[in-house]
Amino acid sequence: MNTKTTTIAAAILLVLTGTAGGFWLGARKDKPVDHSAHAVAPATNTAAEKKPLYWHDPMVPQQKFDQPGKSPFMDMMLVPVYADDGAGAGSVAISPRIAQNLGVRTALVDKGALTRDLTASGAVAFDERAVAAVQSRVGGTIEKLHVRAPLDRVAAGQPLAEVLAPEWVAAQQEYLALRNSTRADAALKDAARARLLVLGVPEAAIAALEADGRVRPRVTLNAPIGGVVGELMVREGMAVMPGATLFRLNGLSTVWVTAEVPEAQAAWAREGASVSLSVPAYPGEVFDGRVIALLPELNTATRTLKARIEVGNAHRKLVPGMFATVAFRSPVSRAVLRVPSEALIQTGRRSVVLVSETAEDGRARFRPVDVESGIESEGYTEIRKGLAEGARVVLSGQFLIDSEASLKASVARMEGAPAAETHKGEGKLVAVDPGTLTIQHGPIASLKMGAMTMAFLAPKGVVPAALKEGDAVNFEFTLTPKGDMALTRIAQAAAPRVGGVAGAPQ
Repeated sequence: MNTKTTTIAAAILLVLTGTAGGFWLGARKDKPVDHSAHAVAPATNTAAEKKPLYWHDPMVPQQKFDQPGKSPFMDMMLVPVYADDGAGAGSVAISPRIAQNLGVRTALVDKGALTRDLTASGAVAFDERAVAAVQSRVGGTIEKLHVRAPLDRVAAGQPLAEVLAPEWVAAQQEYLALRNSTRADAALKDAARARLLVLGVPEAAIAALEADGRVRPRVTLNAPIGGVVGELMVREGMAVMPGATLFRLNGLSTVWVTAEVPEAQAAWAREGASVSLSVPAYPGEVFDGRVIALLPELNTATRTLKARIEVGNAHRKLVPGMFATVAFRSPVSRAVLRVPSEALIQTGRRSVVLVSETAEDGRARFRPVDVESGIESEGYTEIRKGLAEGARVVLSGQFLIDSEASLKASVARMEGAPAAETHKGEGKLVAVDPGTLTIQHGPIASLKMGAMTMAFLAPKGVVPAALKEGDAVNFEFTLTPKGDMALTRIAQAAAPRVGGVAGAPQ
């Protein structure tokens, strides 16, 4: 009876419990659940949303770990490193206040027109295409010189010398006889006149002969062009042979400027290119010219080519021998990606710019970027590779970011080049495996590392052949870029120091 009563009571209790539970669930079904007391507020989920890049011990930042946990070096937990926790590899981050104190200026990378400009040095010379030679085609004597010194200026048609030539006298008499003869035909007369021209009698002398019929034993030679006397080979009273050159005249209406153009920029000095030049004698005055030839001769000492430039010299201001500064002008300008030239850092082997970015915490982040530069003009340099339009580059303060370093060391340090520091330790060799040694060592003071047992990389040729497990050893090692510890030297020691090695009781 008691058993039956107990069973009935249990059944009634089960029904009541189920009814109460259903009522509670029904009441909660339409009511919003408040998780504030049990869940983390959304504001605190930021860290969870960020995925750590890796974990590390701040005292040994070279060693990176894929999972969180306790540091093997110090009595502390590993610290996560996120993508925006700092500058990251290859960059440096500083506060805006420090950036302002350093005088850091930046500018945007944009697109604009650049004209290829080249400045070269040159020298003024005679135009060798404006040269005239005055010769005597017959033998004779210089009776009188009107020009007596080299480099004397002469005008076109100006008398140069009077020559006494017997052969000219005979030719004039023959021409007059045929000209006055009624039996001589026109062809014979024309032949006699042409003979005078072949013998070098000037056209003006022949015209005078035809006008007055008087033979002139002396013939005046006139300058065919204006300029200066480049060479004077005769003096008064000298006898001259047929074909002898008496004067060499150089014109000055145009001059040549020979400019030294760097080999790498020779394409800019193409034939027909316009140039402007200035000379110290006339400061502020600009002369226009054009390239007429790029001479096929390279100066192996200076690695330059000679560009021959023709310049008008109507006012005779340019004199051969003058020094000239030549600016080559490109006829076409084009829009390219460009940065101010002061943003470019030349390390010797490459071109680098510092790109400025702003981190989420407001700090300025700078990272070096290798670029391929092109032409430079008007304070801007073309960027062919490495940057995109809209990027911000550093113009000044590049060296103040690391003022104690040289340019090469500064860029290398910003790129995260690790310093190969050597650390020393003592311990006992526990295991010898191919390429690695397991050492039970004491504290490593230089790394603030406690005593422990760990594996070291053993490069070929570092480990002595006689070394075996159980030996006390002295060793040196470096940290590789991946965080591994590589032995650089290991030798057998007399015995491990008591209390100084992890093998001692701890």
